[in-house]
Amino acid sequence: MAVRLSVSGHEVSDLCLGKPSLRSISITDTIADAINAIKKFGHSYLSVWNCHHSLTDKKPKTLIANQREADFRCECIGRVCMVDVICFLCKPDNLSSPYAALQSPVSVLFDGDSSSLVRHIQPNARLLEAIDAMYEGVQNVVIPILDEKRWKKKENETLDFNILHNDDRAYCWLTQEDVMRHLLNSIRVFSPSPATDSIITLGIIDTQNLFVLYYDDPASSALELLKSAIVHQSSVAVVDPQGKLIGEISPFLLNSCDEAVAPALATLSAGDVLFYIDCGGPPNDLVQLVKERLYEQNHGAAVELLGEETRLPSWSSFSSTSSEEDVCSSGKNWKLGGYSSRVVRRSEAIFCYPWSSLVAVMIQALAHRVSYVWVVQEDGTLTGIVTFQGMLKIFREHL
Repeated sequence: MAVRLSVSGHEVSDLCLGKPSLRSISITDTIADAINAIKKFGHSYLSVWNCHHSLTDKKPKTLIANQREADFRCECIGRVCMVDVICFLCKPDNLSSPYAALQSPVSVLFDGDSSSLVRHIQPNARLLEAIDAMYEGVQNVVIPILDEKRWKKKENETLDFNILHNDDRAYCWLTQEDVMRHLLNSIRVFSPSPATDSIITLGIIDTQNLFVLYYDDPASSALELLKSAIVHQSSVAVVDPQGKLIGEISPFLLNSCDEAVAPALATLSAGDVLFYIDCGGPPNDLVQLVKERLYEQNHGAAVELLGEETRLPSWSSFSSTSSEEDVCSSGKNWKLGGYSSRVVRRSEAIFCYPWSSLVAVMIQALAHRVSYVWVVQEDGTLTGIVTFQGMLKIFREHL
């Protein structure tokens, strides 16, 4: 028990060593500003702050509520990613005027109280505090970086962005992945523990927050599902008529795209979108199909967003790297020819079985840099999903 307490008593700063400072944009910056910052710095997510410290190299904007800068407390109120931008651009009005939509403030990307997804925690807080916050649904725990002199020196040397806020501090954020890696590295501390138990025995297979589309469903049906998937840090599964898992439209994959994929999501089927974003560049026949459908829907302006020769970035493979039977693997064996002919490796979803052990699922998720693993039966039928949030519940009970 003493050893377990030593793990739970770790401070969050122990997990922040070497983490880069948050690159930030202001809540009053535009969506175009956010896109430029994402592409410039190659980050999947950007922190959004209520102050004027921004990557956009603009002059400081008026502070919220006209507070004096000396009295104003900079605070991270959310985060944005390319998926947020893509879903916003897929709306009919924005498809008709994409360039006008890009001038909207990033605040339009936030639904309701997005601040509930972010929480500020002091660096001397216990790891348990961060775990409790994440289990409550907080996506990112924002923590001040202790080595201020290091960041002040770096800021003086780097003039293209501002990393210090009004308290002369830089910040980083702690994610569920960071915590899960720490727990996996300390897995022996929990022995004997539930880590070797099956996920069905532990009761962490989520069947309620399961976001699913059929292969022939319009991909536009995924837009609201994607927003929910971001909140739950999961994905949208694509299945065949028998309910067998074919692939996924994941935030992870879409974050590697750019805004030009929005017209495809708005016009193609879910299955065609998998093919569209999976080949390092969309096939000409699908590009032409998107253009034709955009004109039919009076969204001709969105065709310019595609360009004459659309080029999308390449993506990391989602294929399995483990040879152990108990560890989740890519589902090739049970794919149906009619549905798999256009779906290639990069959209294959990572899956496990109900009898897979918790530690095996942890390893597979961390190896593929995802925060979830699909759960299927032997024939490939989708039955649920296991997320980091569900795993954290088990470890929290034993801490």
